[in-house]
Amino acid sequence: MNATDSTFSAAAPDAAWRDEVRELARQRDAVILAHNYQLPEVQDIADHVGDSLALSRIAATADASVIVFCGVHFMAETAKILSYDKTVLIPDERAGCSLAETITADQLRAWKAEHPGAVVVSYDNTTAAVKAATDICCTSSNAVDVVNSIPADREVLFCPDQFLGAHVQRLTGRENMHIWLGECHVHAGINGAELRERVLAEPEAELFIHPECGCATSALYLAGMGVVPAERTKILSTGGMVTAAAQTTAKKVLVATETGMIHQLNKANPLVIFEPVNSAAVCKYMKMITPAKLLRALREMRDEVDVPRDIADRARLSVERMIALGAPSRTGE
Repeated sequence: MNATDSTFSAAAPDAAWRDEVRELARQRDAVILAHNYQLPEVQDIADHVGDSLALSRIAATADASVIVFCGVHFMAETAKILSYDKTVLIPDERAGCSLAETITADQLRAWKAEHPGAVVVSYDNTTAAVKAATDICCTSSNAVDVVNSIPADREVLFCPDQFLGAHVQRLTGRENMHIWLGECHVHAGINGAELRERVLAEPEAELFIHPECGCATSALYLAGMGVVPAERTKILSTGGMVTAAAQTTAKKVLVATETGMIHQLNKANPLVIFEPVNSAAVCKYMKMITPAKLLRALREMRDEVDVPRDIADRARLSVERMIALGAPSRTGE
């Protein structure tokens, strides 16, 4: 922690902090966006909370001249790509993503050269440079729709998440789909053995599972074997989890994703007990965005996110194609 960080670390998220954040946001003409994995205090002060697809759509249409993105760096880059003339801030520019780091633009170009004519589908969890070498982006909530939109006779290169790719391939039945072997270190750590143990201990609980999780395939296997009823096993994006939480009649739901998600689920349905499958599934990068750093970002107008214009122009095409597909399918959420 540097001296500036320590100065602001004492700024407790109390009423005075909330008042200053809201007043500074008004003065700066700023909109605050927060991902579902952010700290509860950050989620609660934000103007909009959601998954990466929902926040991408908001960033593309925001009237504010400043976007403060409380998430990881690739998300703030996407906001800049979609609103290039706006100022985009991230409260800590060091908030990276282990999944985004599993593929570079050079690696993607080399992969494309091995499959001439293939359509590249990149998960939104990628850098701007990778998006610039991509045909169409996707998120976990619309990946099935994106792949289904591609002519059946075209090869598909799906990157970088192998677990989401396997989930999409399973639902689409796409045989000419090649999947990059990348993973999110947090989601990959939620494994099938751990899930099975929790399911056996909580036989009446529903399961909400993010398709990035290493246990997603295991969950469907367990459902197929009758260990857990298939109707209680739901593979969902984080946005889909919020919708499902509001509708469920279960007394308890086991949640397989980053633990920050529990806060929005509790708000969606306070009558249900939501418990993480793995309480250690915490993304250190998401948690780098603290209340103190959010306040600092608004006070000092830092850290600004920049994307070279030529990369942004090419990346924008792949992101806009994703957004143009419209609402996500129920099966892909």
